[in-house]
Amino acid sequence: MRQMEAELRSLPLERRSLEDQSTAASASLEASKDKARHVEVQKKNLELDIATRNESIARLRTQQYETRKNDEFAAMGREIERYQKEISDLEDQELNLMEQADLLKAQTAMEETQTSATKSSIAKQVEDLDGKQGILRGRLEELKKERDELASKVDEDLLDRFNRLFASKGDAAVVALEHDVCTGCHMKITTQTAVRVKGGKEIVSCEQCGRILYFAE
Repeated sequence: MRQMEAELRSLPLERRSLEDQSTAASASLEASKDKARHVEVQKKNLELDIATRNESIARLRTQQYETRKNDEFAAMGREIERYQKEISDLEDQELNLMEQADLLKAQTAMEETQTSATKSSIAKQVEDLDGKQGILRGRLEELKKERDELASKVDEDLLDRFNRLFASKGDAAVVALEHDVCTGCHMKITTQTAVRVKGGKEIVSCEQCGRILYFAE
């Protein structure tokens, strides 16, 4: 009963751990998607910058055809060259972002598959935990009824003594005597006590730990 009660207490912790794993997987996937969206925004901004500069170049070339002054024509030519250089730099950045976008797309697709598999596995484990919980509760109820039936046949004072020992020792109230050694505290008992235990006619306790002893032949 104690073992089953401990298992039942551990189930919510196991469930929480599984839920944390599911949340972490979702967060990791969302972070990858956010990064991919950020790269797409950067690409669009670069495209707008390139388009703006191309429009400026077209406008300057129109003005070049219209001007009759050599210095203005040359100044506009320098402006066009500057814009063309900026466009070249922006296109390099755009190419780099396109490569990043392709990598992130592949990474996100892989993470989506992994996250889906992880969540399916976690859902199955949670389902198993629920099933285990039901089985443990049912078996625990059976054991409680069995214990109550057995306890009803035991002297009240002895039962009270057993309960206090069981609560205080944390493992067992009744333990075997092996080679005149208490298997509860692993201490050797006196010869007289060992004889009484082996006689099997009375309730005998270990002088050291107080546990009730029985002889293991």
